[in-house]
Amino acid sequence: MNEVAFDEIIHAPVRLRICGLLRPVEQLDFAVLRDALNISDATLSKHLKTLVTAGYVSSNKAAFAGRNDARRITWLALTSAGRVAFDAHVRALQQIAGTTTG
Repeated sequence: MNEVAFDEIIHAPVRLRICGLLRPVEQLDFAVLRDALNISDATLSKHLKTLVTAGYVSSNKAAFAGRNDARRITWLALTSAGRVAFDAHVRALQQIAGTTTG
């Protein structure tokens, strides 16, 4: 279904960019996402908490074979609900901008 739904949670600029970066990949490392967005850990964590609470992003920590210390990598991914909501939001923005083809 090609639902069109403006989503206030996703629409905040940083959260929109987070979803846009996560959409084409299976998962992304917290540090890679932070660096791509050029924001602080605290800012990214705050926005991720909102997206996780909404059920749009999942987060899991895993050991990384290339590390010699006990730190773990935080992997982030859009959930199925997040993908649906993001796609519907993008369609809503296209509709607002008058660039839809349907």
